Amino acid sequence: MVAAFRDRVAACPDCGAPSAVVHSRYERRLQDLPWQGRPVTLRIQARRLRCRNQECRRQTFVERLAESAAGGARRTLRLADLQRHLGLALGGEAGARLAARLAIAISADTLIRMARRQSPPPEPSPPPRVLGVDDWAWRRGHRYGSILVDLERNQVVDLLPDRQAETLSHWLRQHPGVEVVARDRACTYADGARQGAPGAVQVADRWHLLRNLGDAVQAVVERHHAAIRRIGREVAAGCAIRAAAAVPTETRPSAAQQRREAGRRRRQARYEEAARMHTAGVSISDMSRQLGADRKTLRRWLQAGAAPSWPRIPRGSILDRHRTTLEQRWAEGCHNALRLWRELASAGFPGRPSTVRAWATERRRRDPAASLPGAARGQIWQPPTLRRTTRLLMADGELPSDADRTFTARLLEVPALQTTVAVAKRIARLLRRKGDDRLEEALDEAAASPLASFAVELRKDIAAVRAALDLPWTTSPVEGQINRLKMIKRTMYGRAGFELLRARILQAA
Repeated sequence: MVAAFRDRVAACPDCGAPSAVVHSRYERRLQDLPWQGRPVTLRIQARRLRCRNQECRRQTFVERLAESAAGGARRTLRLADLQRHLGLALGGEAGARLAARLAIAISADTLIRMARRQSPPPEPSPPPRVLGVDDWAWRRGHRYGSILVDLERNQVVDLLPDRQAETLSHWLRQHPGVEVVARDRACTYADGARQGAPGAVQVADRWHLLRNLGDAVQAVVERHHAAIRRIGREVAAGCAIRAAAAVPTETRPSAAQQRREAGRRRRQARYEEAARMHTAGVSISDMSRQLGADRKTLRRWLQAGAAPSWPRIPRGSILDRHRTTLEQRWAEGCHNALRLWRELASAGFPGRPSTVRAWATERRRRDPAASLPGAARGQIWQPPTLRRTTRLLMADGELPSDADRTFTARLLEVPALQTTVAVAKRIARLLRRKGDDRLEEALDEAAASPLASFAVELRKDIAAVRAALDLPWTTSPVEGQINRLKMIKRTMYGRAGFELLRARILQAA
């Protein structure tokens, strides 16, 4: 497509003096949006004009396409804007593949450069009033950044390259109007919010408070690990004895036995139907067609008066000479099939391990109680880890098993654990807004318990804790935005810098 300027007069870009004196002409090519799935190139007849201002340093200048294309560009502004949005939304390779399908082909590197060069979006209007702050890992354990979210609109406001107090305070000073700052328990965010927005109300996230409470209770539990392990072993021994006594005498048949029994029932049902039809006078041929059985088979069944059962004739086994040794070792408590096979092999047994394994499986089926401590270990209650012990002690509802209830009741007989759990549950109900307790009373009680250090740390941030109980703001929406940030970061395979990631996150917001 060929185009030309309609205006005969153009203004000098330096002095602004109009001119219509043509110095020369040249052709300029610009890529534009496609038409009907076909790429479009604009061929523009551009003019170079002479500046009529004698005092201007510029003697000649080129007509500008300020509303259509930038100076020296090879694509129109609307095409550049579309390609830049492809890079922001999809990244380099995925955006390049889609651009090729849209007939606006561009390389992945160019898309990334366009996305990185794009100016950040304008500041939201009005500025955020309730701000959520949390950190995100650029590289876990090494490098972190901060994400700022407008909690009223659930939109990302900005990304910060680190999680330093100075960076947050500088951002808050440049963006006045923040009235509430929801954060975790990190001291850096508390200091940054205090320096940058001294009039804002800081709100500690209640989930982080509950997490800190759980860590404090676990620290107390770990100090009593010896008593906990002793009680766990005693409860596990009692469960094993009760499980062995409760083993039923009748065991479930094996899969092969179940298949044989199902086949026998099918044959018996077919024989009974054939006997009924034979009594009614139906011929053998008709019975064969209706029952789907051979005539000779039906005649043989009717003559025998019953369906065949085909009993299995016991055969000898290469284990027969070693059964006494196996039974003796089994009674001594050795229920490991591989270990039994190794002992037999050293005594001259020529069979494979699978033979001994099959014998051990049948032996367990006949006498399950003898193998409970070994084979069925996963079905017997085991002493929990210290982390799970903490969860059992802090559980509000009914515990899942009798053994857990017994274990927890035994632990609560320890005075220090009993006091710690009572105080922790009171504080947990307060943080979940399920109780009418007062915060000061709960902290005073915690100060006189093994949770004294937790109460001291909570009093250092008492204003933010009170705000967490009174105000509805939390950092939960910030965690959701961090999940989206991680998804976008991973699509770039860790090769993009902070500026590109920030541009893509803000564009997504």
